[in-house]
Amino acid sequence: MPKGRISKRSVDALACPVHKDREFLWDIGLGGFGVCAFGSGKKVYVAQFRKDGRSRRIALGDHGRLTADEARSQAKTVLGLVEQGVDPLAERRKARAVRTFREVAADFMRTHVKSKRKRGTQIDYESLLRRFVNPAIGNIRIVDLRRADVARLHSRLTSAPYSANRTLALISSIWNWAAKRDEVPFANNPAKGIERYPERRRERFLTSEEIGRLGDTLREAETSGLPWLVDETKPKAKHLASPANRRTLVDPFAVAAIRLLILTGARLREILHAKWEHVDFERGIIHLPDSKTGAKPIYISAAARTVLTSLARINDNPYIIPGSNKQAPRADLKKPWEAVTRAAGLKGVRIHDLRHSFASVGAGASLGLPIIGKLLGHSQPSTTARYSHLDVDVVRRAAETISATISAAMDKKVQVGECNQPEALIITTKVEV
Repeated sequence: MPKGRISKRSVDALACPVHKDREFLWDIGLGGFGVCAFGSGKKVYVAQFRKDGRSRRIALGDHGRLTADEARSQAKTVLGLVEQGVDPLAERRKARAVRTFREVAADFMRTHVKSKRKRGTQIDYESLLRRFVNPAIGNIRIVDLRRADVARLHSRLTSAPYSANRTLALISSIWNWAAKRDEVPFANNPAKGIERYPERRRERFLTSEEIGRLGDTLREAETSGLPWLVDETKPKAKHLASPANRRTLVDPFAVAAIRLLILTGARLREILHAKWEHVDFERGIIHLPDSKTGAKPIYISAAARTVLTSLARINDNPYIIPGSNKQAPRADLKKPWEAVTRAAGLKGVRIHDLRHSFASVGAGASLGLPIIGKLLGHSQPSTTARYSHLDVDVVRRAAETISATISAAMDKKVQVGECNQPEALIITTKVEV
């Protein structure tokens, strides 16, 4: 077995004989350090040692990617571990067995999210993993993932603060889930300590005039149809139907769904996934066995009842808003909603804003936040509190009472503290400006 000083020159000169599949050159300065030349021309640095009475060999790296000196340094490290009683091969196998973040995330989705989270949550997580997480950190071993890696991903999503923060929360959840299985320590969570972006909650409430335009457009959509959006400057425009015939009827079930959304304040999926068997006309309730907050009743008003009774029931499809496929609900309202909002001039209004508008009408009528929360199916009072600024009637009356009392006192018509009948005071006190 050839021996000599391993250097670039000696390794370059090493060749595998024709009658052999490999040839070794062992270093005379460091016992166990060698290089192997294969018939293909490939050359690999190795370290050889004895462990538990057996001779073992571990590859250090290819010649060209490693210099002779770099390989010698690695060989010293490996052979030093052997002297300490460590098996380098076993350590390498252990390191290779550590899963990447992508693999841990897939297991998290399969064994945890699929069985313990709502379908909507699963879809959101899958989207975040596919679009942001896996491309950035998916191939990093989970034990090697650092806060700097996650912070770099978070900073790239500056223009989408909501997605950035949800991504950060998802990474943290996956890490904590893995920590419960002793794959990583809880304390090393790489999402911990990264400051979230401020999020501006979007609140859009339709005015009475906008609700009127929406109603007119829905009636037009199901009767004469909505006008096409045509660019008359395009060459093909002249080949289209005459302007009087450029209208498209909207699916009546889609129109009904939009009406039910604003008349009940329900979430989109709650209406689309509701079945006829859930409807109790006698009590005026749609009993949902499951929703974002669990089992939930949707209260049916007289107007909502009229919408429901006008709908046909489709054979072999149990859903109130049926889809094109048998036994399936309508997937979404994206296209009809875009057409309706364009025709009604409601630019930027989301379909979820119908739920906000339902709540805003109730708050403006001083029905009370607890009642509104019950109608919307909120599990926490704090969620309904976002509409508190709309419940202004009581506050306005209080402001009128106080300011009228003070104004009257300034005019010496009454003393402060003599406001036992605030309503009468508001009516009879003359305020001079």
